[in-house]
Amino acid sequence: MKKTNRTALVAVTIAAGLMAGASSASSSAAAQCGHASWYALHSRTASGERMNPSALTAAHRSLPFGTKLRVTNKNNGRSVVVRINDRGPFVRGRMLDLSRGAASELGFIGSGHTAVCMARV
Repeated sequence: MKKTNRTALVAVTIAAGLMAGASSASSSAAAQCGHASWYALHSRTASGERMNPSALTAAHRSLPFGTKLRVTNKNNGRSVVVRINDRGPFVRGRMLDLSRGAASELGFIGSGHTAVCMARV
C-alpha cells in the first residue's frame, strides 16, 4: 500500500471515530427507556460500599460508580434520583436494578419490575 493511501485511510478512520464519539456523547444526555427491577441485599456492592436497601441507589452494567440518574416510572409518572453503586442487572432485557427504597418511591414494590426512563442528572 502506498504511503498516501495509508495516510488517507488513517485520516478517514480518525474522522469516523470522532463522529461516532460525538454522536454517542449527545445520545447519552437523552433519556433511555427500558425495564428495571429492584433488589435488597445486605452485602457489599461492586463499588465496595455496604448495600443499604432503603438508600436511593441502583446497579447498572457500565455507568461509572457515582453517576446520578433521574429514573421515571412510565406507568405512574413518579421519579427519583438514584446513584449508581453496583453492577447489574444480570437478567436479559433489564437496564437497571434499583434498591428497594428507590422502587418504593417509584411505586413498583409489588410487581417487582416496571418500565422506566432514565437520564443523567
